[in-house]
Amino acid sequence: MSSAHYQALEPQTSDEDNEDIERQHHQSHSRSSTTSATNATHPPHPPHPMVRKGGVARRRCLLPLVAVALLFVAFCYFSLSRDPRLTSGLGGGSEDSEEASHHGLDGMNFRPLNETVHICSESYEDRRQFMQDKPQADYGQLPVIYFVTPTYPRREQIPELTRLAHTLLHVPRLHWLVADDQEKCNGFMDTLLHRFGIPFTHMVSPMPSKFRNEKPAPRGVANRRAALQWIRQHNLTNGILYFGDDDNTYDLRLFSEIRKTQRVSMFPVGLIADYGVSGPVVRKGKVVAFLDSWVAGRRWPVDMAGFAVNLEYMAQYPYVNMPYKPGYEEDLFLRSIGLQMNLIEPRGNNCTEILVWHTQTKSKKLGIVRLESKYLDDRSNLGALLHNLKLMGVTSTTESEGRDALISKNGREKPHSRILS
Repeated sequence: MSSAHYQALEPQTSDEDNEDIERQHHQSHSRSSTTSATNATHPPHPPHPMVRKGGVARRRCLLPLVAVALLFVAFCYFSLSRDPRLTSGLGGGSEDSEEASHHGLDGMNFRPLNETVHICSESYEDRRQFMQDKPQADYGQLPVIYFVTPTYPRREQIPELTRLAHTLLHVPRLHWLVADDQEKCNGFMDTLLHRFGIPFTHMVSPMPSKFRNEKPAPRGVANRRAALQWIRQHNLTNGILYFGDDDNTYDLRLFSEIRKTQRVSMFPVGLIADYGVSGPVVRKGKVVAFLDSWVAGRRWPVDMAGFAVNLEYMAQYPYVNMPYKPGYEEDLFLRSIGLQMNLIEPRGNNCTEILVWHTQTKSKKLGIVRLESKYLDDRSNLGALLHNLKLMGVTSTTESEGRDALISKNGREKPHSRILS
């Protein structure tokens, strides 16, 4: 993520900053004491009576103005001194301390989720008989991974989900939560998800309209919030939560690693921003810091694909949240579950291996094929093919826009009537 796109949070005041403030206050007090002693030794000359009278009059005129100014300063102080993240449900405050206690985060810091979860279709049946050369029954004791995939309508959506599904087909004991950023259910996607045979829940969770015109917009937040609400509604406390985007590339070893998560596990993610990587810094088997090219006041500067959470641990925090703040989704989510540095479990061979890559497909606008509707019947495959591509959101047909579709034979363009009639 580029620093040009996001505005950094206000930095937290450190102990060193507090010491500087106290030192400045002490020096100011010393100067005041010196001035008082000088005045006691050499008292100032009394002012002229006329000057005293005029000064009193001026002071009386200024008193109301001074009072108003003091009230204004006090109002600004109390308004600005409050952490704005608290009032917007973003958290902040005591959890920013390294010594924040388990109860340092409560309902006063984070608002409860209130997403409306609209289920399009779901299946709890695992129709896969074999995974990684073993029968399904051999994996019965493993904790379930709840793999949350936010997605949105675009030309590449169905191809991305298809590619991801063929990775997840090899992962036992997994429930795929696919949250689509649109108002209505996509019937083609329902059919596609059923076809894979993986246990899944397909839901729609559109981004609130007030955020759609923001630059950058908080993409994927409404989807993940809906998935978190679904987990809470089902009272799930046994399993692992992982946020997996539809365009990432996953090593199968990742799933074995995150399945061992006791509280929160972390691991590096490849192809992130300027460094090409984002992840924890580990010393003597403990996470001590983070490597990321965009810090911007984030206590947990990690990628969404770079951590997993045990649901039993997350259940201890009733106000788990992911606020609509672009660039800070991961950081504020992890704050909402009371994460502390000593709770983090480094994975991926002490964070020396890349098990997930932040690959991105180049997005293009919707394709358009100009072809008369009379040629889209069953005399050729084109009618059914273009109909399926339209359902996938890949292309559309028209009889009036753009140039006629090219149909060729032996290296030469041929009239539609000659081939399709």
